[in-house]
Amino acid sequence: MKIRKLMTIMATAVITFAAAAGAHAEKYEALSGKQLSIIEISAFTANGNLEKLEPAFVDGLEAGLTVNEIKEMIVHIYAYAGFPRALNSQTLFMKLMDKRKGQGIKDEEGRSASPVPEDLNRDLYGAKVRAKLSGVDEIPPEAKWQRFNPVMDRFLKEHLFADIFVRDVLSHKTRELVTISALASISGTAGQLRYHLNAAMNVGNSEKELKDFVSVIKDKVGSKEGGIAEEVLSDVLESRK
Repeated sequence: MKIRKLMTIMATAVITFAAAAGAHAEKYEALSGKQLSIIEISAFTANGNLEKLEPAFVDGLEAGLTVNEIKEMIVHIYAYAGFPRALNSQTLFMKLMDKRKGQGIKDEEGRSASPVPEDLNRDLYGAKVRAKLSGVDEIPPEAKWQRFNPVMDRFLKEHLFADIFVRDVLSHKTRELVTISALASISGTAGQLRYHLNAAMNVGNSEKELKDFVSVIKDKVGSKEGGIAEEVLSDVLESRK
């Protein structure tokens, strides 16, 4: 009798889990498990929600993200949310890795970034990457803000769009998913979110993926953040018609 009861409980648990997984997949049907984890890890790193970040790390590893991919996401986010949030995230991830190792869990380390050519023209490379993200084939003439503060322009080109974007642990498509997830989760960045939603589409993220991205932000981060992201995405999609 006890065995039959135990089997019934286990069967019910399996059915419940399968139903939840099915509903989850149906709700975010355009996104893979890895992409869902990328959004959550990026969002909680950027807004500093460490309580939600740890299980997001676990989900990401279970979904197939490598240790080096997650490390690279944290590095990428510092350019948008600052070193303090990125370092907090890194510390939490390091502790989680120690914990999982102690439990006998072996996570895939993954590939490292390819060596950067010593003669890389970082200014030119960064300018080309920024043009690609902006959806243009040629490097555009300098804008007023670039002439106003050329140091900011140089750091953006040589560091963000060269030193960081040249690292091939993450594709540019993935980097933009990381970026919009971070920007959507912190306040006062609607202008930057608008640019990077366009950039995300310019490097291969689809309209369906971005609509699902907004749903994830609403469900996992907050209705306020999700509402702003939805409004900005709507404007972006209208402008691209």
